[in-house]
Amino acid sequence: MKYYASLLAFLCILFWSCNSKADGSEAKTSSENIGEVIERYAPFDTTSKTIHIYVALCDNKYQGIVPVSPKIGNGQDPNTNLYWGCGNGIRTYFKKSKEWTLLKSQKADSIILEKLVFKHKTRNYYLVAYAYDGRYIKQCTKDFLSSSCGKSRGTLRVNNTTIGVGGNSQLLAYIGHDGLMDFRLADAYQNTDKKKRSVIILACYSKRYFSPHLKAANVNPLVWTSGLMAPEAYTIHDAITGYLNNETNENIRTRAALAYSTYQKCSKAAARNLLVTGW
Repeated sequence: MKYYASLLAFLCILFWSCNSKADGSEAKTSSENIGEVIERYAPFDTTSKTIHIYVALCDNKYQGIVPVSPKIGNGQDPNTNLYWGCGNGIRTYFKKSKEWTLLKSQKADSIILEKLVFKHKTRNYYLVAYAYDGRYIKQCTKDFLSSSCGKSRGTLRVNNTTIGVGGNSQLLAYIGHDGLMDFRLADAYQNTDKKKRSVIILACYSKRYFSPHLKAANVNPLVWTSGLMAPEAYTIHDAITGYLNNETNENIRTRAALAYSTYQKCSKAAARNLLVTGW
């Protein structure tokens, strides 16, 4: 799997010379209206906190990438997808983590193919991850941005607890191909509630492409990227560990870079140049 991750990072270099395959497909409903996400202003447990990860599944057919192996590049099959079901995908990696316990796995619908809810073993934090059909990468991107500015907020029922998701989360993350290389968004992501949310964006050149949309969103960029990268789960996993320890942005960035350096077998300096923090 390390081979595929390295291959994907290399293939990102060819994005610029490719004709985009993204068809701009969008869901007719946003994530706040799907599955168990209920009324926008419904009450939820404010004593617990939430980390919400939006994953756009790797997709050879509907994204502007040079195709990877068909098995890991099938954006309609989360079980074998590079960013979800593979060894370093979000679902597999966090299930194996000693820091998190999987509480719930739910098949959602044709847009969000699976939802996961984890609970931290020592902190009162939930981690929610949504796997978007790769065809709907544009919708996934818009849902992430809408949540980051507080425009899209919702709740999710987990056992006997209602937790906040989307803009009701304290930390939001995007994982996947940088679809903003392929399509444009006209939406204005202006902060709606004066709350500052932290964000992590693991996609190629994410600082360059996401920053214009987040300038007015009042976010704290913990980790995003200055170049081509393989957005696998170890990077965000270790960044989250630092976040839960209330570490500085710089220390969180360092944790992310060390994980990336280890798994991608690149120098620590190169990883730090790639994974940056702040504006």
